[in-house]
Amino acid sequence: MGPSDAQTPGRAAAGSSGARALITIGQLASYAGVTIKAVRHYHRIGLLPEPPRDRSGYRTYDAAAVVTLIRIHALADAGVPLARVQQLLDAEPDEFAAEVRRIDAQLRAEVRRLQRNRTRIAALAAGDSLALPPSVVDYLDRLRRIGVDERILQLERDAWIMVAAQVPDEIDAVIGRKHAELDDPDMVRLYLLLSQAVDWTAEEPRIVELADALETLMNRSIAAGRSENPDDLDDTLIDLVDATTLASSPVAGRLLDILHERGWRGWTRVQRLHDLPDET
Repeated sequence: MGPSDAQTPGRAAAGSSGARALITIGQLASYAGVTIKAVRHYHRIGLLPEPPRDRSGYRTYDAAAVVTLIRIHALADAGVPLARVQQLLDAEPDEFAAEVRRIDAQLRAEVRRLQRNRTRIAALAAGDSLALPPSVVDYLDRLRRIGVDERILQLERDAWIMVAAQVPDEIDAVIGRKHAELDDPDMVRLYLLLSQAVDWTAEEPRIVELADALETLMNRSIAAGRSENPDDLDDTLIDLVDATTLASSPVAGRLLDILHERGWRGWTRVQRLHDLPDET
């Protein structure tokens, strides 16, 4: 390999007084405002012709190379993909203008996408926004404002993540009904009881009070013909959410036992036992 191209001073080609002025790769890079590494990269991808080495083993460049490199750098610095730079270098004025407009439209679309991502990232700072639609986040914020314990909110959040993923087209309507239920003081009381219950043991006598509050609301919902959740939720998903709730606290298991004794089954999809078909 010949001597370093970057360290050899500029010189004129040997011959007559009209010989071309030639410069080194380092000078070329400096004139164009790029690095030597960038020049070599443009050589590798075919954007900038690579001159042969002279008799001393150096690569030298003329004014045309400076102009070409400056144009390449201007296009790349403006955001033009390198794969399209050659097309623009070779284009006629009308074709160049049309291609620039196309690239500009693509860049503006990319800017909009990045702005949406920034908005989403900023929302994630709140924690609840990950994998949840805005309607659910608003509902969880409302629960937080009325004083629901963060451990209950975490269970709610995880359940809604699974539900929203399965029925994305219905989730806003479901949350709308949940907001309406929160207008009922008895529902607020239930949530506040649940918040207290996270620190109870299975022997806590107030679990009966919690069962009473829950049963009152369930009877009222059935009498009104309401369903809190979409009917097309997968049974396996229902079982998964229920299992998560049961594992969260010993109170949950005791509460469901009491409700079962009173003729109820389920947590996410509550049903009266006498309404179910006979499985015998």
